Amino acid sequence: MRGHTGVLSPRGISNGGLADLAEPTTAIGSQRLDRRRRRRRILRRIRRVGAWLLVGGVLAVLSGPLTTVAASVLKTSRFTIQRVEVAGQSRLSSDEVVKASGLAPGQSLWTLDARRAVAGVEALPLVRRAEVVRAFPNRVTLVVEERQPFTLVNAGALYWVDEQGMPLGPETRAVSVDAPLISGVSAADVAAAGRMPAERVAMGVALLRTLMRAQSSLLGEISEVDVSRPRGPCFSCWTESRSGSAARTGTAGSDV
Repeated sequence: MRGHTGVLSPRGISNGGLADLAEPTTAIGSQRLDRRRRRRRILRRIRRVGAWLLVGGVLAVLSGPLTTVAASVLKTSRFTIQRVEVAGQSRLSSDEVVKASGLAPGQSLWTLDARRAVAGVEALPLVRRAEVVRAFPNRVTLVVEERQPFTLVNAGALYWVDEQGMPLGPETRAVSVDAPLISGVSAADVAAAGRMPAERVAMGVALLRTLMRAQSSLLGEISEVDVSRPRGPCFSCWTESRSGSAARTGTAGSDV
């Protein structure tokens, strides 16, 4: 129902019929409601501080017994290594991996140095990556990712290298590989020392990988990549003899 309600509103009075009797800040500051809010806020802060002090006191009282319990848990035989397992290896033996890690039965599962164990296993030439997995209460697994043979390097003898050029050890058998042979390096270049391949070996491997990614037809014609020349690698290609067998063209490759 529309009509007058009998209630006067300051907005309905023309030309400021009602004047302010006090400043707004003074009026608000003296309200009882605001004082009550301030008291509640102060009480909440006091309760919080008291709660934190109570927790700190309880922890201080229990710190001695907790330390004793933690020490006993660390020393208990229930959490000592009973078995060290190895997973992921194929060319390495489990004993070689375990020996390199430094882990042994009787060590505490809580305090074993996992970083040191991983560093020891990854120092093996055939290992690319390693990880230590604790299996409570008393077992440890060494997960190993081995380097995979990529091609052979002729350094007086034949040596396997992986796809980064890291040496994997000598090869004494007659084998065939999908990738061309890398030559023009010395035995020192394929010595299993450090975690970085020799510069010339890495250069030859990188060139072969580039040809493989590009699916170049030239890759099937190359028999050898000589990386000894300062100008760059030199290709040797296969030629078919009159008898139908494949033979190398010697070192008459092309510089790249």
